[in-house]
Formats: sequence, C-alpha cells, structure tokens
Amino acid sequence: MPFRTTSAALSLRAVFVDHAGTPALRDVDFDAAGGTLTVIAGPNGAGKSTLLEVLAGTIAPRAGSVAIRAASRAFVPQRAAISPTLPLTVRDVVTVGAWGRVGAWRRLDRAAREAVDAALDRLDLTTLQRAPFPALSGGQQQRALLAQGLARRADVLLLDEPTTALDLDSARRILGAMRSEADRGVAVVCVSHDQAVIDAADVVVRLDAGIRSPR
Repeated sequence: MPFRTTSAALSLRAVFVDHAGTPALRDVDFDAAGGTLTVIAGPNGAGKSTLLEVLAGTIAPRAGSVAIRAASRAFVPQRAAISPTLPLTVRDVVTVGAWGRVGAWRRLDRAAREAVDAALDRLDLTTLQRAPFPALSGGQQQRALLAQGLARRADVLLLDEPTTALDLDSARRILGAMRSEADRGVAVVCVSHDQAVIDAADVVVRLDAGIRSPR
C-alpha cells in the first residue's frame, strides 16, 4: 500500500526569483508531501527548472520563504556533463549517490553497497555496471543518473525532465522507479512535458511565465 503523509516535506511561500533582472518565478507557493509524485508542468520558459533548483537549494530566492522538513534530498539533472576522458563506470556514477550516506570518497559500508546494487537492479543496469558511462546511450545514462539518486535513499527526490528524448523502454523504467519511490514514502518532484508522467502524478503544478496557474 502506498505510504502518504499529510505534512509537506518541502514548502515555498511567495517565492520570487529573477535572472539578471528578468523575473523567473513570481509569488509562487508550493508544497510537496512524502508519498506523493508531484509534476511541475508548463511551457518552455515558464520557470519550471528554476522552481526545481529552488527546491534543490542550488538557487536562493530574492524574496519569499523556503521550508525543508526532509532530512535529505537527491537531485537528478536532465543530463550529466561528464567528460568522456574520465574513466568512470556506470557503477562509479551510481556510487556517487551513496556518498550522501557515508561521505565523499569514503569506503562504502554494507548498507551503502546494497543501496547501489539495488539501484542498479531497479533500473536494469546490473549487466552494464562495469561499462564506461560516456559510452552509454542517452536513455541508459539517464537511468544511471536516476540510479545515483536512488542510491542516496533520500527523503526527497527531485528530477528535471527525466524522460525527455528517451526510448520508450527507458522512459517506462524511469517512470516506474519514480512511482515506486513515491509509493514507499518519498516526496518525488519532477519537471516534465511528458504526458505519461503528468498522467501518473498525484499532484500537477502548472507554471506560466513564472506564475503558478490556478489549473
């Protein structure tokens, strides 16, 4: 049975953000509860990714309040800027997520290793774990980035367009993993144009020109 909470893991009130003087978010309120898949939707330039970065803590608003009641957050970007010259395997990339549990460059304990193994398995990457990350297809790379987020076992999972331009199988696996995380009690927040992702959401927040739409 899905686990749901009534209290918000993340809350924004009257948040305002601008980029070089151009408003990106204007007076935005937002809540995301544990056990819920929340999708942020809207046209290009609506402020969706900016809202996600405020939730992730990578952008500070000029005005408004941000309340984080979760112990940990994991942020999964749309694409990874990893140099093809770096000798990183798929397992190396996923292991970075477990560092949130034990500390960067620390030896993984048994629980962290099991978290990495489970994340690889859930995204069907076990057979590819020794493959060079830059050699993977776009869909496989995005699955590896999500596996990295899952390995952290955070209370909040934030994703930016995780299924964009992916093959159908990768998109389905990623959506299934997001839904499973929400069902086990994680507050999952996802920016998406993908109608299948929007249809699977418990809550849809729509933005237009940096303003939250009433519908």
